Amino acid sequence: MLQQRATVLWNQPAGPSVFRLGLSCPSGYADAIPGQFVMVQTTEGMVPLLRRPFSIFGLIGDRKRPEGLELLYRVIGSGTAHLARLKTGQPLDVLGPLGRGFTLSAGMKQIYLAAGGMGVAPIRFLAVHLAARDIDLSACRLFLGGRNQKELFCRDEFAALGMPVTLSTDDGSQGRQCLLTDPLQELVSTQQPDLIAACGPHGMLVCVAGIAEKHHVACQFSMETLMACGMGACLGCAVPADRAQDGYRHVCTHGPVFSVGEVNIVH
Repeated sequence: MLQQRATVLWNQPAGPSVFRLGLSCPSGYADAIPGQFVMVQTTEGMVPLLRRPFSIFGLIGDRKRPEGLELLYRVIGSGTAHLARLKTGQPLDVLGPLGRGFTLSAGMKQIYLAAGGMGVAPIRFLAVHLAARDIDLSACRLFLGGRNQKELFCRDEFAALGMPVTLSTDDGSQGRQCLLTDPLQELVSTQQPDLIAACGPHGMLVCVAGIAEKHHVACQFSMETLMACGMGACLGCAVPADRAQDGYRHVCTHGPVFSVGEVNIVH
């Protein structure tokens, strides 16, 4: 973990109220793991006072010596509205990488990725990571869902990596008109992967976890929740542990990536 003054490289629209933010951070990210996040001080003033968490969307430059990182964010409040106004060359205070990311065991070859809406951020980083590990992405698959075709972020980037992509939208404007968990369930029932990795709305994660448990497939999911510090001090991101365990887990330190059975995702 490193706190540093990053420099904006680009801040480009990626969809309705959605932006890709490239940051020059030459130190501390060579060992960043897909699923980890950063805490960003969105303004130099007092409003908003607290940093905001963002999943790492990708690394810039060589993987072993990255020049920076990229974030994907949606404008939903005063902090992200300020981010959207940033220009190339402006500074931004960043703390990271933080949290626990996805864990890939030796021998994992067939991995299904499930990304709903803005949950595509860590999943895109994971796909690039898989390609760098020489995993045959044609044997994997991405299930990408959104409210409409404009919310199907990065679909062409996944396809360019050689990964088959199954699209679904709520309104049927592209792909199947259904939840992404429908085609995921259909494929898992006939062709079980070594791992399902997911990020998206809470309801989607509950459904994905249920599919994995039903078919006895390993599953890891990245949880999105409110957090104030990102380091386990404020306890604001506590979630109940699984029923077989006691107490709580903190999304910022024990997660944000959990395996099915670690936390009570249905709470």
